[in-house]
Amino acid sequence: MDLRQLRYFTQIVESGSLSKASRQLFIAQPALSQQLHKLEAEVGKPLLSRSPKGVAPTENGLALYHHARFMLRQLDQALSIARKESGAVQGMVSVGLPATTVAALGLPLVRRVRERYPAILLNVVEGMSGHLGQMMRMAQLDLAVLFSNDVARDVAVEALLEEELFVMLPKHSRLVAPRRTSITLAEAAALPLVLPTGTHGLRRRIATELERRSLTAHVVAEIDSLSLLMDCVYGGMGATIKPMAAVHLEGKRGRQWRALSISDATLRRRNYLYSLPPERLSTAAAVVANELKDTARDLVTTGAWSGVEPVAAAAPN
Repeated sequence: MDLRQLRYFTQIVESGSLSKASRQLFIAQPALSQQLHKLEAEVGKPLLSRSPKGVAPTENGLALYHHARFMLRQLDQALSIARKESGAVQGMVSVGLPATTVAALGLPLVRRVRERYPAILLNVVEGMSGHLGQMMRMAQLDLAVLFSNDVARDVAVEALLEEELFVMLPKHSRLVAPRRTSITLAEAAALPLVLPTGTHGLRRRIATELERRSLTAHVVAEIDSLSLLMDCVYGGMGATIKPMAAVHLEGKRGRQWRALSISDATLRRRNYLYSLPPERLSTAAAVVANELKDTARDLVTTGAWSGVEPVAAAAPN
């Protein structure tokens, strides 16, 4: 077994088909299949199950994938360290952040790490929390900010902060009287709402609160792209329910928003910081985790990130 075979195998698993993997790896499919057969022969068990839709790892293949992914990431990190000058914290760190978190935290975090630890290569992955959770489970990320504390096993989880959810609409909207600064949950549900799809964690949080009150949301569109969702709301399609981070960068686009608090319900979303367990967490990743927490705390303390409160105690794993 060699590292090349492991790289090929992990790419096949992540691509879901040999043809896609061959294109990603720039290797002919017959040659890729030959390397896979050699790897399966060495292991002595089938690693992939084939179907008309593609390939999926067997139980043994999935176990090999997780260990191979970790080994390859460690190797890449070791090579990164070896290629840089000594004397500083070095290495590559992958951080997964949801779109709203990127809007509030992304630039300050990247700037802070770059200024303090120039030898750390920071890889920020923006995505939906479900996708980031899957990446965390597959050890493709060192760190991630997610909205539930049970997304992945065998990782460290720490409560980071809590965000209040507001009814968001552009300042020029007349859906709600301009003088109002709050709204009831029933009034919010009756508005034409543009929300994420049902699988999105924020949508489930909203749905849970509505169900408790026997309310049904008047949803006119379901959009998982934050930028498109906010464009639709600003264009007059309706209102939305989001944390303040959703409009964090909107001022730079010349847009003005209203954030109405919900007067008769507590709609909050807790943010958790996920990290690989200590024995697998590199020094560079541990440093970035601390910088992420410090950056978030500073943004909240200075008021740069509004509608957010720090969480005093860590949540259990």
